[in-house]
Amino acid sequence: MPKMKTKKSAAKRYSFTGTGKVKYKKQNLRHILTKKSTKRKRNLRKGGILSSDNTAVIKKRLLPYG
Repeated sequence: MPKMKTKKSAAKRYSFTGTGKVKYKKQNLRHILTKKSTKRKRNLRKGGILSSDNTAVIKKRLLPYG
């Protein structure tokens, strides 16, 4: 059986923590920043943790060797 290919777009968007959770960068911090509040922009800087039911899909389909 051949090796499974990693979805490279997913590899650029997601990474794994030490405990196996999936983390990602939050969206909406690229442009049109003047109308967003400072508090909102500050909270968008922090990474997000994906929910556990979505984690299984990411690990199995998109990042099989992650």
